[in-house]
Amino acid sequence: MLEGKTAVVTGASRGIGRAIALRLASSGAFVVVNYNGAKERAEEVKQKIEADGGAAAIYQCDVSDYGNCGTFIQDVIKEYGKIDILVNNAGVTRDGLLMKMSEEDFDQVIDTNLKGTFHTMRFVSRQMVKQRSGRIINLSSVVGVTGNAGQANYAASKAGVIGLTKTAARELAPRGITVNAIAPGYIETDMTSVLPEKVREASMAQIPLGSFGKPEQVASAAAFLASEEAGYITGQVLHVDGGMVM
Repeated sequence: MLEGKTAVVTGASRGIGRAIALRLASSGAFVVVNYNGAKERAEEVKQKIEADGGAAAIYQCDVSDYGNCGTFIQDVIKEYGKIDILVNNAGVTRDGLLMKMSEEDFDQVIDTNLKGTFHTMRFVSRQMVKQRSGRIINLSSVVGVTGNAGQANYAASKAGVIGLTKTAARELAPRGITVNAIAPGYIETDMTSVLPEKVREASMAQIPLGSFGKPEQVASAAAFLASEEAGYITGQVLHVDGGMVM
């Protein structure tokens, strides 16, 4: 389905990013596994892809750093000649009530989740415009649509990703490039596993399907949006949330 395609997945060393990297590779894409600090985990993802018959490379990049992103994207293009698919998955949380949240905690989340998405899109879009083709998939969140107590910074960053996605979709559509977002709900990852049981129970009560999602289910949505079958879909937000937000 994605044979001959080169895909970049940010934050691909664990969780949803890892699942997306594995899924794109299993569909035939060559996958660039981006990580910031977890090099060993990124190596494990690469090894898993190769063990399953796929091909991958790992690249370190702090997506919150504009210059670092520029170098990262340029290095990938120089080495592999093109980028067909960009999945912006890298993200962090620094939860806390608004009236107690530090400026540093707000800035760190915005810098990684929102500005990091802008940084990679900014550099990748130039290459995709030259190619007159490309797929950009940004990871937002249901809280970017609904808001969530204790996550003012995270919700703001993910709402911003939606606005960025829709604007880029309008700008890049004339060159055959699609830009879409995925808004996961409660997905079982390292990030959500540390939540208190009361929070987990409250979240479960909001899900009509009655279960938490798996990273592989988000990865399936990403693989579809990266495929030729999704060529007439752009500027959309696909909710993978068990019905939390309708």
